[in-house]
Amino acid sequence: MYEQVSHALLNDILDEFDHRITRQDLRHFYTRLGANFYAIHSLFYHLYGHREDFRQQTIQLTERLARAYIERPAALKQIDMAREEDHNWFLSQEWVGMALYSDGFAGNLQGLTQRLPYLQELGVNLVHVMPILRCPLGASDGGYAVSDFRDIDPRAGNVEDVVTLAEAMRKRGMLLTLDVVVNHTSNEHEWAQRARAGDAEYQKFYYTFPNRDVPDMFEETLPEIFPETAPGNFTWDEAMERWVMTVFNSYQWDLNYSNPAVFIEMLDIILFWANQGADVVRLDAVAFLWKKIGTTSQNEREAHLILQLMKDCCQVVAPGVLFIAEAIVAPSEIIKYFGEDAIIAKECEIAYNATFMALLWDAVATRNAKLLNQGVRNLPSKLDRATWLNYLRCHDDIGLGFDDADIRACDYDPYSHRRFLVDWFTGVFAGSPGRGRPFGVNPRTGDARISGALASLAGLETALESGDTESIDRSVNLILTLHGMILAFGGIPLIWYGDELGTLNDNSFLDDVNKAGDNRWIHRPRIDWNRAERRREPGTVEQRLFNGLKRLIAVRKSTPAFADFNNRELLDVPNPHLFAFLRTHPTMQTDSVLVVANFDLQPQYLDLKDLGNRGLFRFGQVKDLATGESPALLNTRLVIPPLRFYWLTDQRPGAVL
Repeated sequence: MYEQVSHALLNDILDEFDHRITRQDLRHFYTRLGANFYAIHSLFYHLYGHREDFRQQTIQLTERLARAYIERPAALKQIDMAREEDHNWFLSQEWVGMALYSDGFAGNLQGLTQRLPYLQELGVNLVHVMPILRCPLGASDGGYAVSDFRDIDPRAGNVEDVVTLAEAMRKRGMLLTLDVVVNHTSNEHEWAQRARAGDAEYQKFYYTFPNRDVPDMFEETLPEIFPETAPGNFTWDEAMERWVMTVFNSYQWDLNYSNPAVFIEMLDIILFWANQGADVVRLDAVAFLWKKIGTTSQNEREAHLILQLMKDCCQVVAPGVLFIAEAIVAPSEIIKYFGEDAIIAKECEIAYNATFMALLWDAVATRNAKLLNQGVRNLPSKLDRATWLNYLRCHDDIGLGFDDADIRACDYDPYSHRRFLVDWFTGVFAGSPGRGRPFGVNPRTGDARISGALASLAGLETALESGDTESIDRSVNLILTLHGMILAFGGIPLIWYGDELGTLNDNSFLDDVNKAGDNRWIHRPRIDWNRAERRREPGTVEQRLFNGLKRLIAVRKSTPAFADFNNRELLDVPNPHLFAFLRTHPTMQTDSVLVVANFDLQPQYLDLKDLGNRGLFRFGQVKDLATGESPALLNTRLVIPPLRFYWLTDQRPGAVL
């Protein structure tokens, strides 16, 4: 958009550019900057226009963009242009992700580069490498307490290893996802050290106060993230002799985005990693970016404006790079991180579908899909050019943030139901095969979350210990069914490393003094590659899971109806044990896939007549894409075996599918 005031300022800024910048070939940069500058200027002014140094800060921001563009490698600029031409490229059904810790998966980044053929064998073509930036030993929060945003943990390698990994992945048609923790730094970061030394400018990078007056006003409405291990939201720093805001852990200092210098530095860091080859940048803890007394300081409007500004600036330098919003909040809030009042994503193109994840686990414990259906029915519609990350496990715990109204609609009491789920997955409830652990227990409210590996939560650990073949079969079927849901739901499925092999809880974290106090390490395993070789031995659990998942991934990639163009319809079926939805081809409405899962331990049936007049299965035969089989129909009744699922299509007489 052209607007005289902002573009007059832009002309002045360009006139003042350093000659080393203006000598470069900046044609594409100028085009993108001109197209985005009105939005950039408007957002920057809204956030910082009241400051006397606004003009100078705007010049600084624009110069940083120009320098980042100049430093962007030619190969990445070519990718940018290709993705600008095919702007819906990431909505394809061909993308399947895996999140992993490089040390647990392969030792370090060089080892990860060598293991790329394994990921290709499975069908994974998007890899989220969990945080690798430099952190203090023993106070890292799993990599989310960063002491240097431009260097990596020497145990993982060096920045050149990141570039090598990115290049190797590009050659294989794979995408690299890296983390940038945008909400806070380690208290050992250079900025924090300068603040501690009394540098007033760097004390303004954080929320610091000489006494408890302001912190106490904040505390009146701020929740506690880690009530067991880090109660409260402020920490007294002896060296600085000031209180500092520490919403997560005492060693993680929250950044003050009301200071434009903080925004510019963090944007520059995002662009730095984009220029090292990241295709996707995961922005950690975005819900917390703006702090305001009298609120929970989560999901504030200014936090969204900061993300919009980051996206507009990234569009100038690296338009082929996507943002993931790491915001584990209520569905009505998470949808806003795509961008409100827009058609295309104006903040982050991708967000975690934490609600769907938690609802799937509810169906596992209750053995019915009542809350799953209720919760999915109330998921807000996303933007056209945005997509979900659908997952079952991740580095973090499982939160039970269901809407209380949805729980009551299923005739459950919210408090009692959440208590039941914690008891079920931690094995406290009689008859439960779950082997998880409670996490984040709040002694005042009784709230808790759940840690544990997928296979252990799904009963495989208990089944293997008992040697009961039937129990092992049930667990394997359940694990594949859960993956069948995230692969078909709509969005990018994200597999947690080790789940493809049925990796169990890893209790070795208890032997590490730096990890023993955080039981989330129980599901952050170190892969046993000798055990992984069992994926080649017919009949082993590893072979059944790996090959089963490999087939599902291959089928997904060849099924256009699984692309994410808001082409999913939740189906209302009378059987409470079943979860059913329809996926349609983006352009061919007749080319549909019926997804149906049975969460009960008994066979359940679906009467196809209950699906209404949708033109489905008019040829009287169905084909399961997941297995290649043709399930039997008794009149119009389809039987779904226990803990199994189908991806069903029409099978025309004589057709070869």
